[in-house]
Amino acid sequence: MTMSIVHRITGAGLYFGTALLAWWLLAAATGPDAYALFQNVAGSWIGRLVLFGYTWALIHHLLSGIRYLVWDRICGFDLKTADLMSWSALIGGFVLTIVT
Repeated sequence: MTMSIVHRITGAGLYFGTALLAWWLLAAATGPDAYALFQNVAGSWIGRLVLFGYTWALIHHLLSGIRYLVWDRICGFDLKTADLMSWSALIGGFVLTIVT
């Protein structure tokens, strides 16, 4: 249940994080001054924290989506396997985010 809620929250976070992606693309298309502003904001400690959170949300949402794909194949519903897949998505999200 908790992982389902986290999956929905990360989906909402990705919705708002896409605004960052749009800002980055617009800044790159607008010119050096706009891009420098984006880099200053993204390079600050709060910007890096937000970008880390966005990256984690993206990877975690992907791994949880794979978990749901496995469930769509009608397998992995026993408690042990479901718990293993949930922990794998959670821990894997952080590990892959740090690797990225």
